[in-house]
Amino acid sequence: MKKYLVLLVLACLALTKTMAQDSLAVDHESDSLIVESQDTVMLKTYAARYNPRKALLYAAVVPGLGQIYNKKYWKLPLVYGGFIALGYAINFYQEGYIKYKNKLFFNLDHGYDGDSEIYPGDVYTTSTYRNVVDQYRRQRDFMIVIAGGVYILQMVDALVDAHLKEFDLNPSLKVTWHPSVEQNALIGRTSGVTLLVKF
Repeated sequence: MKKYLVLLVLACLALTKTMAQDSLAVDHESDSLIVESQDTVMLKTYAARYNPRKALLYAAVVPGLGQIYNKKYWKLPLVYGGFIALGYAINFYQEGYIKYKNKLFFNLDHGYDGDSEIYPGDVYTTSTYRNVVDQYRRQRDFMIVIAGGVYILQMVDALVDAHLKEFDLNPSLKVTWHPSVEQNALIGRTSGVTLLVKF
């Protein structure tokens, strides 16, 4: 009987202790945590301001718009520079492909279809033109595939960056490097570069 009485008293003490705690409310709409007590602490996240789905959608519609949405303006030259460079490369290989394809067809139309035959006044054989046309077409197609990869990469970057907006970063986290000189009894004086990581 005493055991049940002790258990009852302990249960009552535990219940009064939990009722004496501060109230805790979670607002799911605004993704906030509110602790109501005398010292109210209100934590707000950036999740409502940076929606990863919106960043992904913006980046899919207009390349670079997801980076603007995430306020990562320094990434815009990388995105547009990549597309401009790839556009230039695609145009270069397309023009070469058309130019040498026309020369190849010119040779074939005039009966110079042998591998070692050269049209008078020309430098390359028909076989050389075939190889050059294949190389230009292959390089053009490869650049188109890379452009698609850059498009997908900027979308993934916008999505991941929006997710990491609420990542809690330790303000004392530092990575620095500086030159160093060290005196050692065994090997003497050494110099180099020190990489220092602080947590």
